[in-house]
Amino acid sequence: MSIQNEILNAIASRRSCRAYEPEQITAEELEAVTTAGTWAATAMGRQSPVMVAVQDKETLAELSRLNAAVMGTQNDPFYGAPTAVLVLGEKNNPNGVQDASLVMGNLLLAASGIGLGSCWINRAKETFETPEGKALLAKWGLDPEKYIGVGYCILGYPAPNGTRTPGPRKAGYVLHV
Repeated sequence: MSIQNEILNAIASRRSCRAYEPEQITAEELEAVTTAGTWAATAMGRQSPVMVAVQDKETLAELSRLNAAVMGTQNDPFYGAPTAVLVLGEKNNPNGVQDASLVMGNLLLAASGIGLGSCWINRAKETFETPEGKALLAKWGLDPEKYIGVGYCILGYPAPNGTRTPGPRKAGYVLHV
């Protein structure tokens, strides 16, 4: 017997997108995705993560530059996406990273569900440990000593060939004991 429903199908069909059209997503689409992030499960219902939605080209370029510097490259780690949602966790919360990771999962699934391309981009932790990253947090009214970068959810309209066909799931992924 195979159990299938809309949610399971959405999870199975979501893919990371690594090429985007330059057109900006709509305010309604951004609101839908970030609202989904607010419904993520969090430890003790504390809703501890913070999302920073970035659509300003100059700020996005600065975040891309800082992220690329962590890797020692000048390539755009955001793949030309016109929007990035930075997700931060509380540093001193033992569940801060886990809570923020669940927010990221909701963002990715919501984006896919409304036809947007998305991808989880790492190195937010390292970016916001730099003096420049800390200055950005402060500029946005966030205490740089309170938050840790967990990830960026880049968003946009997928360009042709922006997503790949999934491979089979690996053997031994789940162990039943």
